[in-house]
Amino acid sequence: MSGSNRLAGLKARPKGTTVEDVRRVDEVGEARGFLDRTPRKKPGRKPSPRTHQLHPKVLPEVGEAIANEAEKLGVTQGQLIERLWEIYRKAQ
Repeated sequence: MSGSNRLAGLKARPKGTTVEDVRRVDEVGEARGFLDRTPRKKPGRKPSPRTHQLHPKVLPEVGEAIANEAEKLGVTQGQLIERLWEIYRKAQ
């Protein structure tokens, strides 16, 4: 193949956007096996209400203490922080 651009002679044409044009194109595409590409609902689990991320920088011993306490209570570190926040708010 030579270095020339074989597509150089092509020109862009505006596409029809009327309802009839779109319907006709859809019918031709479906007849030839093309599938509808409209976005579908996301697969997978529904998002959790706990979606806010925290990335606190704490001293290593504080981080270990929080992790150990959460494990001892059988909750996640986020749930432990939520409990601590409620206690703090009530103390205000």
